Amino acid sequence: MKHYKTISELHRTSGFPPPENPLLSIFTCNDTCTVGNSEFTGDFYIIGFKKLKSGIFRYGRTKYDHDHGYMSFVKPRQIVEIRDIELEEAGFFIYIHEDYLAGHPLHAGIKKFGYFEYETNEALHVSPREEQIIHDLYRKIELEYHNNQDEYSREIILTHIDSILKYSQRFYKRQFINRTELSGNTVSRFNHILASYFESGQLEHNGLPTVKSIADQLSMSPRYLSDLLKEETGKTAIELIHIFLITEAKNLLQRPDNTISEIAYTLGFENLPYFSRMFKKGVGLSPNQYKKQVVN
Repeated sequence: MKHYKTISELHRTSGFPPPENPLLSIFTCNDTCTVGNSEFTGDFYIIGFKKLKSGIFRYGRTKYDHDHGYMSFVKPRQIVEIRDIELEEAGFFIYIHEDYLAGHPLHAGIKKFGYFEYETNEALHVSPREEQIIHDLYRKIELEYHNNQDEYSREIILTHIDSILKYSQRFYKRQFINRTELSGNTVSRFNHILASYFESGQLEHNGLPTVKSIADQLSMSPRYLSDLLKEETGKTAIELIHIFLITEAKNLLQRPDNTISEIAYTLGFENLPYFSRMFKKGVGLSPNQYKKQVVN
């Protein structure tokens, strides 16, 4: 698999002219385009908007199924494949090398946008009004990119990129709401999987469930699941796992014959201090204090 350390190298391989800036590239696909010719990784972020008719666009573990206009977000060193794409109308790609962000607030800020961890099938589907907002921002970047770049260019371009990322975060919140209305309450399915895991004895024999294992059963990436649950409940996936475990622990602690270590083991904890810290953080009492209180 090819790894591109520079955007210029990617351009050469793809038969594109050199980028205007070695650390930043933007280009529009009007009909068809192929980038990289095969699976590749790179030291850069990719932001793309497209309406696919055919071709391959893949990052993470899944391929995109050709549908309406959508946005995708790829982080550095993530496997990506863009091949023989045919578009219904013009789309765009923005390539941002990590070094282009050095010394700018977006260097840390971009890592806070969880959708760079999503799978292809969790791409952002935009409405016509949202599409207009994104295209307006892209045109501003395009204008500055092809202008004679000076000391202000980087700041102006990164400001518009930051706006695209923030609008995308807003649009994802709308998508989460729509998904809940279409597919039901995710937290109910999440809790059902947890309950089944506990009732089947897997906690005791296989240890604590991971966010990834539950996300796999729900056909989601761990980050998308956690962000979706956060939108529905205000709690992340790991926080909901802890709430479930604390609820079960409270029930078991009310039985006078159960020791704290036995309860911790039953709930999948190999580390008793970790169980005690988690319980006290959630309840405000240690397991021993809680047990004495309810038993008495």
